[in-house]
Amino acid sequence: MPLVRLQKYLSAAGVCSRRKGETYIRQGRVKVNGQKVLQLGTKVDPQQDRVEVAGRLVRPSGEKVYIALNKPRGYITSCHHGGRRVVVDLIDLKARLFPVGRLDRETTGLLLLTNDGHLHHQLSHPSFDHEKEYAVTVQRPIADNDLKRLAEGIPLLGTRTRPARVRRLSGRRFVIVLREGRNRQIRRMVRKVGHDVARLKRIRMANIRLGDLPTGAWRFLSSKERNKLLQAIAKPGAQR
Repeated sequence: MPLVRLQKYLSAAGVCSRRKGETYIRQGRVKVNGQKVLQLGTKVDPQQDRVEVAGRLVRPSGEKVYIALNKPRGYITSCHHGGRRVVVDLIDLKARLFPVGRLDRETTGLLLLTNDGHLHHQLSHPSFDHEKEYAVTVQRPIADNDLKRLAEGIPLLGTRTRPARVRRLSGRRFVIVLREGRNRQIRRMVRKVGHDVARLKRIRMANIRLGDLPTGAWRFLSSKERNKLLQAIAKPGAQR
């Protein structure tokens, strides 16, 4: 069987993302055949080598799992508790899943979770050009000119945000479609035009829609949804 990079093996086994795997390696938490590994370029044979993370044996994952969750307010997008409520607590499956991207504690809506390390890596990479659609409610009516500014791009942390699509729903509500994902981007953009977000909900990510999935509930992606998503990340421009 072909050798694979250690961090890729950890990701494919559902232990963590590739980036987190690199961190574990640097921290000396990963052993191969009983020997601590600190070199990121290390390759392993999934069939022959014994890999451990923090003393726990890593086994190659079996069936890949792809889930859409309607994240409630108050949960953080993490696999590690630290005394906090985390999104993986809402999934009653034995598979070790990790979230694709992030929603802050107060943001609700669509979150994808998977044990497919390749999909996670591609969708989480800043250069993967997929759309994310949000329903936004601000605390007071917002002017058309402010919506136009959001659509054209806002100076934020030294650079300008990419153009977005914005559609008004009511005096205080609108939908915005982004093709990037900076930290708390929408909240910061809205603040730049003199408003504050009252509610923020993600309703679509790439071809996956939240639909009428109840808050706190989850579902498996359909084969059609999954295949379209996998085809999207397989395009040459999405390879990383």
